[in-house]
Amino acid sequence: MALSGLNRCVRRLLGQIQRCRPIVATNQTVTCRSACLLVVRLAARCLSQAASQPEPSADENEAVNPTFVNRNPRNLEQMALAVKDRGWKTTWPHREFYHRLVFSRTQHHVTAQVFSSSSPVPVLTCSTTEWAMKKELASTRCVAACQAVGEVLAHRCQQAGITRMVYRSIPWEYRSDAVQAFRKGMKDGGITLSEPRRKYVGT
Repeated sequence: MALSGLNRCVRRLLGQIQRCRPIVATNQTVTCRSACLLVVRLAARCLSQAASQPEPSADENEAVNPTFVNRNPRNLEQMALAVKDRGWKTTWPHREFYHRLVFSRTQHHVTAQVFSSSSPVPVLTCSTTEWAMKKELASTRCVAACQAVGEVLAHRCQQAGITRMVYRSIPWEYRSDAVQAFRKGMKDGGITLSEPRRKYVGT
């Protein structure tokens, strides 16, 4: 605040000096000494006014609330503090996840979907039925198509901010070339196919 007041004073002083020059040249009664005294008095008055102004105080809009409520559940998921639905131990696949990856391969197409624990509707999906992928592939169900689906889905997950998810394939299909190519495409895209254990913090 003091610097802004000083800047205003300097501008006013320069204006007074510019106005005093023609007066000194035309009127002999006004000398340079009186002009300088006038400028000094004006500077002292401006500095006293700038010093007397109080500092601005923070109003209600700028005040910071001491308590903060986190309304974004993704933050709790990233910190592994969000609640996981355990479900029954006999159910397969298990319900204890934040995001679950489902990979399916039919006679004609390959599909991968990401489900959230709170919704039966997939959050993200990728399939060879999409024209943008179908036109780039020689076959829509080969091993190369599985890897391409994994790479594209990994890119979409990165854009959505989902970097960790649970993937549990059927045991007798886990070692197939299609599943391994899909897993490789997901991992090359920066996706971790496991989630951290939930942290229990005492209140």
